[in-house]
Amino acid sequence: MTSTHRRRAKLAITATIAAAAVAIPALAYAGSNASDRTGELRKQVIGGKARNVILLIGDGMGDSEITIARNYQVGANGRLAMDTLPMTGEYTTYAVQKDNPRLPDYVTDSAASGTGWATGHKTYNGAISVLPNGKPVTTILELAKRAGYRTGDVTTAELQDATPAVLASHVVSRDCKGPQSMAACAVNAKQNGGAGSIAEQMVALAPDVMLGGGKQYFDQTVQAGRYRGLSVLQQAQVNDYQIATDAAGLAKIRSIRPGKPLLGTFAKNNMDLEWAGPKPTSTGTASSRCTVNTARAASQPHLSDMASKAISLLDKASAGSRKGFFLQIEGASIDKQDHAANPCGQIGETVEFDKAVRAALNYQRSHPDTLVVVTADHGHTSQIVETGSTTKGYTATLRTQDGADMTVSYATADITGSQQHTGTEVRIAAKGPQAANVLGVTNQTDLFATMGRALRLT
Repeated sequence: MTSTHRRRAKLAITATIAAAAVAIPALAYAGSNASDRTGELRKQVIGGKARNVILLIGDGMGDSEITIARNYQVGANGRLAMDTLPMTGEYTTYAVQKDNPRLPDYVTDSAASGTGWATGHKTYNGAISVLPNGKPVTTILELAKRAGYRTGDVTTAELQDATPAVLASHVVSRDCKGPQSMAACAVNAKQNGGAGSIAEQMVALAPDVMLGGGKQYFDQTVQAGRYRGLSVLQQAQVNDYQIATDAAGLAKIRSIRPGKPLLGTFAKNNMDLEWAGPKPTSTGTASSRCTVNTARAASQPHLSDMASKAISLLDKASAGSRKGFFLQIEGASIDKQDHAANPCGQIGETVEFDKAVRAALNYQRSHPDTLVVVTADHGHTSQIVETGSTTKGYTATLRTQDGADMTVSYATADITGSQQHTGTEVRIAAKGPQAANVLGVTNQTDLFATMGRALRLT
């Protein structure tokens, strides 16, 4: 063979290899990132103090819910923003029994679990930052505010819902959302000498930024005290709150100043869903893709918009100070759509939550003194099962980013009922000062200590 022929043969072989490489699906490269990361991870172990803490809660976002969203949106070998945090562990989520707090309640709700990371204490299901005896316990947001940090609370649920409520209120039942909804919390009612409903307590505490739904409860009338006869929203206005009721109004807010907090209420109850799709049945569904929820109100900001706005406002308000901010951001309807056995609703909320995670990580990249924590409050029902398998529950099949079918099953309640939480441990991941403390298997209450230590509050 001449040298010319050898060169032509080499080029042909090279071209064949290149063509074959292009044809190989992404899954073939599953091990391509398996390099030694010891040095990289060693650099991520940072102790000391954080100037800011951003806590992101995917409500009901267990490992299964994360995997379902990953498979659908970026493929089995893809990675969501939340997958990129360097320190990852699991934490336990159990509550305690109200009448016998020495015994665990293995399946928590959002109120008890939120109380865990908000206060460092276990409590019973339904309790909002009170001990099993009803005694209020100081929260991480209250401590941060007292210490001079800016504070924020963002959610796609009602602001009075359990996860946002645990930071800024103390009631014996999560149902006591407004001053005219206090039947389960007589001891907390203003007319009985208590601190009032969740909505009243939140407005009285005045975090710098509160964004979410729940306008229905802010519109309820205060029953006793200085603001009797006013709505809770009017109480906020009397106290110089800036009020936003839609995305355009939120965009116009340029700054928050002492005594001028921001209250954004964008829906009567929970905010609208991002995506729509097939409803599971007992015999399954044809393979399909999710669609944008055309019924979503255009006036409502997306979670990532609210997260970015809150970060920007809190960063600007704390500029020049040694102390930055504490901010909680909740993707609430991952849980709510898992309850409803709505896979596309659930996935769409997880994908939007992941955009909020990306916004927090982008901020952390230029502000490395920020601790970012991404976790859930509890696990949930949805499971990936074999496509075509016969289950005892209800299934829907979706065509993922890989071009493959994924069947999602719900099997803890009838399709007309509400699917149940599970008692599993859930993921916790972090980046920044004190992030290494999420490694291994920890307790949900340990997160309070990690954030408190980062901000030197505890």
